[in-house]
Amino acid sequence: MLPVFYVSPHIPPCISMRLFLLSYVLLQLLLRCLSTKERLQSQAGDGCGHMVMYQDSGTLASKNYPGTYPNYTLCEKKIQVPPGKRLILKIGDLDIESQKCESSYLTIQSSSTLHGPYCGNVMPVPREIILDSNEATIHFESGSHVSGRGFLLSYASSDHPDLITCLERANHYTKAEYSRYCPAGCRDIAGDISGNIGEGYRDTSLLCKSAIHAGIIADELGGQISVTQQKGISRYEGVVANGVPSHDGSLSDKRFIFTSNGCNKSLSLEEGFLSKSQVTASSYWEETNEFGQLFQWSPDKAWLQVPGLSWASNHSSNREWLEIDLGEKKRITGIKTTGSGSTMLNFNFYVKTFTMNYKNNNSKWRTYKGILSNEEKVFQGNSNSGDIVRNNFIPPIVARYVRIIPQTWNQRIALKLELMGCRIMQANSSFTHSMWQKPSQSTETSLGKEDRTVTEPIPSEETNLVLLFNYFNIFTAMSTPKIKLSDKSPDCKHLTCCWKQIKQPFTRHQSTEFTISYNNEKETPQKLDLVTSDMAGNNCFPCDAFILLCLQSR
Repeated sequence: MLPVFYVSPHIPPCISMRLFLLSYVLLQLLLRCLSTKERLQSQAGDGCGHMVMYQDSGTLASKNYPGTYPNYTLCEKKIQVPPGKRLILKIGDLDIESQKCESSYLTIQSSSTLHGPYCGNVMPVPREIILDSNEATIHFESGSHVSGRGFLLSYASSDHPDLITCLERANHYTKAEYSRYCPAGCRDIAGDISGNIGEGYRDTSLLCKSAIHAGIIADELGGQISVTQQKGISRYEGVVANGVPSHDGSLSDKRFIFTSNGCNKSLSLEEGFLSKSQVTASSYWEETNEFGQLFQWSPDKAWLQVPGLSWASNHSSNREWLEIDLGEKKRITGIKTTGSGSTMLNFNFYVKTFTMNYKNNNSKWRTYKGILSNEEKVFQGNSNSGDIVRNNFIPPIVARYVRIIPQTWNQRIALKLELMGCRIMQANSSFTHSMWQKPSQSTETSLGKEDRTVTEPIPSEETNLVLLFNYFNIFTAMSTPKIKLSDKSPDCKHLTCCWKQIKQPFTRHQSTEFTISYNNEKETPQKLDLVTSDMAGNNCFPCDAFILLCLQSR
């Protein structure tokens, strides 16, 4: 582009030409300086966008994805999985304007191999890349361009060969049942979902985002999902859950549901409504209308199933609380909340955010914390007074008493709620499933003595053998007459010795799952292992005879 240059008739032509050339050179220098400045700014790595990384998986995208990525940016990130594992990458989307990868491209560099450059539509982009090491460097660079979404990729360790990306939808699969591994970081990826955990999800919904909405996995961790495909329904009701909005959906041929552990029943309805004495509050509001009628917004009105007023506090501060006594220690997996408008349309009261405290008999109140941090977790509540919002506890709370502590609200603190969960099975009767993945050792939270519960790991060689062995011995004990044990009979409390004999030939499965609860009095993370120092001795009574005698003696 040539500069517009006005030549005065009083200036000699030779001088005019020199001035014109000088202005042109200055303009070119200015444009080059601006371009250099843009390129220097790109060295800061401002080309990276959405990014969530966990020990075993993660998601990474270019800036503004799925919008157009900026000019002259650079994104360079090192990703890795635990040592001894191989890195698996899946490119969910790649849309880079450059056709010859001159100025805009994506490369993946492992310890010995360079994959790429990838760009445009010239070079085919592999959907999956299995690297020869546990780490790699993602390099995305952009020059001047007009359009292009950039890239989105997911990664995981070789423990998860069934990895999918955040963009996979249920209608991409034809099998009636299947299981896949979702990476960490799919919650905020653009893409709609329709439906809810109760009725299922429309088959056009994103799988991993739906799993976060359903409370099957946590966005910070990712995890395994099991899906069952069923016949579609005429309408899908959308709700907000775990920070993910689900939209209403129309008729579809197919829908899908997630296989869960079933620990999501209403605790308020499990054995009838709780009594008034089991629901207390820091305060409650009383008002008298213009006709002299007294209205009490008392805590016993807090249950979702109770029509009429909700609970409302008499004061407006974040020191107000609503406390529920469940009568016994239970596993609490989630909470549903709504405002006063769900049953009383004339009021626009609701809680926007809240925190949770819990405790057991004769113990101190504990704060529910983030799954990967020691900070108090703030739950996103309602954005209006009428809709029901669900939040899941991952990991679940194991407690008898819970307190909901509002942090922010609209006009006045007021809410109705429902707790979800199940009773805790006794250790000597059965196992309790847990669908949540165990965090790494660096992020585990210590277990209080009174909160230790028996849960069932993901089935493996080891688990199947033990369960089969237990069931066989229980059946034998039930069908065999009891015998009197002699004074030299083994003490049944040392049954752990037998567990060691069964466990020892196998290696511990890395994805073993369990339920944890938080203990503020002991913050140091500790690893839970089924083999303790008490089992170190070798003087174990023969396993089969030992269990049989113990069961017969009961």
